[in-house]
Amino acid sequence: MTTVDVTNPIFTDPEKARAHFEAIRWPDGPYCPYCGSFDRVVALGGKSMGPGWYHCKDCRRKFTAAVGTIYERSHIPMTKWLLATHLMCASKKGMSAHQLHRMLGLPYKTAWFMAHRIREGMRVLKPTTPLGGEGKTVEADETYIGGKEKNKHARKRTKGNIGGTGKEIVFALVERNGTVRSQEVPEVSAKTLRPILVAQVDAKTFLMTDDAGQYRHMNRDFAHQVVNHGIGEYVRGPAHTNTIESYFAILKRGITGTYHHVSQQHLKRYLAEFDFRYNERLTLEVTDAERANKAVAGVVGKRVTYQGTNRTGSKAAH
Repeated sequence: MTTVDVTNPIFTDPEKARAHFEAIRWPDGPYCPYCGSFDRVVALGGKSMGPGWYHCKDCRRKFTAAVGTIYERSHIPMTKWLLATHLMCASKKGMSAHQLHRMLGLPYKTAWFMAHRIREGMRVLKPTTPLGGEGKTVEADETYIGGKEKNKHARKRTKGNIGGTGKEIVFALVERNGTVRSQEVPEVSAKTLRPILVAQVDAKTFLMTDDAGQYRHMNRDFAHQVVNHGIGEYVRGPAHTNTIESYFAILKRGITGTYHHVSQQHLKRYLAEFDFRYNERLTLEVTDAERANKAVAGVVGKRVTYQGTNRTGSKAAH
């Protein structure tokens, strides 16, 4: 088991934190985020500018490594950004904004917004390769998040927080000994799920599902095996959905036990957080430090504004 060493200088020394982030963003040396120039970038000196400023002689603009990332224009010290990222990456079931607020000494609203920006850094915007392939197995299943168990099949959604009348539906695909992809879907039907499966799973994959009706004709697209949960069958040789159900167990424990309730507006970022930790897990030989560095690397090219995350109120999600 790996741990987060909170005494690491990158969590306490602003200069070491800045150098650490620059090394992650610019492994081959600084480049201009505006015009992309490499060889015409120089460091700016002088007390008036402060450390970490650079100048591009091509486009004649000044910048820091934070430009073009979720850290841009943030007044939160880089030391706290790095520590918050490590804490969220090392916590299997997540870390609430209230806990970050207490541990980092930041206002609750700041910690809440900070956590959402870190989740955005974890999010894969457009997967480029399909799951599975020849000789590989992908499990597919759906689960319901929020609300009461008796209302899990209710069609009506409430505005704002998940809960009330219905639940939000999460559909996920997991490759055995590989990665997971989860997303919110409007309904559970072959019409909704089949296009996702065809787009995100290689046609040569062995597909494993339960006996639900929405998967009935998936043998048209995949080598499809089914386990009949209705008669108490959960494993039949290689046919089972235990891997995806284990992932859902972690997701639900995190949502229920750590965050308590999440808004439908932000559900995609919570899913990205749990997907990221699963895809960069220890069994795939990724340490806590490596996982955090990958999350930090993911902040490039993304921006999240406070107005954009806070439409439903600052306490819409923990």
